Amino acid sequence: MSKAAFRSLFLAALVIGLAFRLGRLDLRPMHHDEANQAVKFGILLETGEYRYDRTDHHGPTLYYLTLPAAWARAQKTLAALDEQTLRTVPVAFGAGLLLLFLPLAGGLGREAVVLSAFFAALSPALTYYSRFYIQESLFVFFALGFLITLGKYALQPCSGWALAAGVFAGLAYATKETSIIVFAGGSAALASAWISTRQRPGPNAAFGPRPAVIAHVLTGLAAALAIVVVLYSSFLRNPSDILESVRAFREYATRGIDPGLHTHPWYYYLQLLSHSASGGLFWTEAMILILALIGALFALKGLSGNATSDQVDRARLIFARERFWLRYFLIYSLFAAGVLSIIRLKTPWNMLPFYIGFVLLAGSGGAQMLRSIRSGFVRFVVLVVLLAGSFHLGVQNWRANYRYGADSRNPYVYAQTNPDLLRMIKRVHDLASVHPDGRDMLVKVVAGPYEQWPLPWYLRDLTRIGYWTDTAGAGGYEGVPVVIASQENAAQLESVIGDRFQAEFYGLRPEVLLTLYIDRALWERFLRDRIR
Repeated sequence: MSKAAFRSLFLAALVIGLAFRLGRLDLRPMHHDEANQAVKFGILLETGEYRYDRTDHHGPTLYYLTLPAAWARAQKTLAALDEQTLRTVPVAFGAGLLLLFLPLAGGLGREAVVLSAFFAALSPALTYYSRFYIQESLFVFFALGFLITLGKYALQPCSGWALAAGVFAGLAYATKETSIIVFAGGSAALASAWISTRQRPGPNAAFGPRPAVIAHVLTGLAAALAIVVVLYSSFLRNPSDILESVRAFREYATRGIDPGLHTHPWYYYLQLLSHSASGGLFWTEAMILILALIGALFALKGLSGNATSDQVDRARLIFARERFWLRYFLIYSLFAAGVLSIIRLKTPWNMLPFYIGFVLLAGSGGAQMLRSIRSGFVRFVVLVVLLAGSFHLGVQNWRANYRYGADSRNPYVYAQTNPDLLRMIKRVHDLASVHPDGRDMLVKVVAGPYEQWPLPWYLRDLTRIGYWTDTAGAGGYEGVPVVIASQENAAQLESVIGDRFQAEFYGLRPEVLLTLYIDRALWERFLRDRIR
């Protein structure tokens, strides 16, 4: 493939990736995890303060990297923020993921990189979670950046690649503490790929008793440590929080053993990607998995003999380097997939750090298949099949993000906020518009922690809203115009408030309802206002 064709096709893939990711970012209701992150960012935006919380949040990069997006749109408060601002940040990293493929063109080949870029651009899974205001999109970007720069260092040891690997490692850890799985898998994969594909030790070998290598490693570690220390401590204002990320390992280990509602079988991720059918809709990214398997078979193809430097020609060097990258990503992806599949706690976005490796293997598998076919007719048929499969991925991508973004028939939807909740939010704002206090109208929310979200995001403009987990804790209800309660609190609440309220029911998530209690006097005023 010529350089001009490579640039044009890669740019086309990047444009497609952005097009799928950027459109209508406000279309899907905010997931409760998104709302949680959004409110925490709002505190940073308004006060400049950030404190790491290992219980319900990951690392700080998402919040700090959202600041430029908010400043660019002149949004200075939580109430001023919107979904467009917040979700643009993961979109940028989700689309930017394709740019990380470019350094691999010399190793995997231009054809493989172009195919991988198109698969990543069209993948419903990668796109869907790129439109989520959670850490995953950033984490995959930094994790892949670490893997690529680490591999580049192994092939061409220098302080630049070592520093880049350290920076990506520090940012990955400052995004999610579970990045240790990536570090372990990447290190094991690097050693295995290097040992199984290198031709000779040579003066540039990454694994050797050279003082420069030690200096490079120390440079990378120093860069990673500096980023972790600065970000977790909120630029050294809270130094005690640095160790909190280490203490989080015990909490994540406990969750992995006893995951509660998030328990899924070991094959959950494989099944999610390979096939899903519900309500007449069929979903699959099997083409990527099949091509990844073909890429894996090429990766396992051995090198003959131990050639000396005089016997190694350019073609053989290219072959060896290609096998290095293929084996590197294969071993890493299998390692990460295995660890994440063994852990009982599973959420669908956790598959992305190993799935991106499958995407790169798929691009290589498709390129190798086209390259190895001698018959022009057969090559044409295979190309048509690849185009048809890519078109099908694009159709699924559109369905997943623009038509069924909050529909339970979409396999990537997980504990998603029901669009019905938006009707309740509108009702509360309409009530506030006719209440004498306006946005200072008192609202009490009585619900468990997981039933409260994403209300703090959607009701962020109300100045007198409180949250309690039980009826008694909320105190009295005399003079309170609006109460929102979960089903487990509804019966007890009704015994306390009597018949002074008008009740309405709204879906929060699948099989989870909230009850909106409206003071009858306020309800009558609202109806009169609507009649006028």
